[in-house]
Amino acid sequence: MSDDAIREVFAGLGEVTIRKMFGGKGIYRDGQIVGVEVRGEILLKADAVSAPDFEAAGAKRWTDAGGRPVNMPYWTIPESAVDDPDELALWTRKAYEAALRSRK
Repeated sequence: MSDDAIREVFAGLGEVTIRKMFGGKGIYRDGQIVGVEVRGEILLKADAVSAPDFEAAGAKRWTDAGGRPVNMPYWTIPESAVDDPDELALWTRKAYEAALRSRK
């Protein structure tokens, strides 16, 4: 996925920084990682507070190439938000809030 496409996903959150990492890309807002791009898919950061919201919305936890869940705090973007910029902005904000909580 191109950096411009990633920036478009996070447009509702504001300016993000993108860095290559682990065969994918890390996506940062104000120095806090809010998501990753792996195998062409964006995954948003979640925590104990927000993960239940992601799960309830039908998002899936990060899986390895074999489809097994990975113990990392990243979830797919809920399907309902993919083509809805306003809803997508809510989910990227949840990812940023999780990032802020994790630094405490």
